[in-house]
Amino acid sequence: MTATEGLLVPPGHGRVVHTPAQRVTFKVTGTHSRTSSTFEVEVPPGFDVGAHVHTRSEELFYVLEGELDVLAFEPRIRTPDNWQKWESSSGTKVVRATPGTVIVVPPGCPHAFANPTQTPARMFFQSSPPPDHERYFEELLEILGSGGPLDHRAIEELRQRYDIEQLTPLKHR
Repeated sequence: MTATEGLLVPPGHGRVVHTPAQRVTFKVTGTHSRTSSTFEVEVPPGFDVGAHVHTRSEELFYVLEGELDVLAFEPRIRTPDNWQKWESSSGTKVVRATPGTVIVVPPGCPHAFANPTQTPARMFFQSSPPPDHERYFEELLEILGSGGPLDHRAIEELRQRYDIEQLTPLKHR
């Protein structure tokens, strides 16, 4: 790609990484952008990414379909279990994000999303700088696709390598 050429990714195109826990379509990677990686993410019923925080990464989420419970604030107390009950010192609580909702997460801000409904949700997800989240998704989906119970230790080690401090565990049905 030269400086005078853009990238066009038609609907339904992009490299897909899929497991029963999540489906991620890579739309724009570090190969095409210096500023961010862009994905379309299908979030199945029962998936909970777990509350976490990045020291370097900034993220943007845009809900396309379905509903997600979303956290994007520092809670009064970081309890190690149910982030859905967290509240900030200013009274901010977890919200139910519906199509059209945008969530921007600066570095250092605890955040999470979960699909508590019975229908899949779909979101547009952007992370900067690239390519950390590209590599993270590839490795995470490899762990999640291995079958059997979740290997929380492998997920924790993976997240530490990619600037992710896990505050509550990842869960899926």
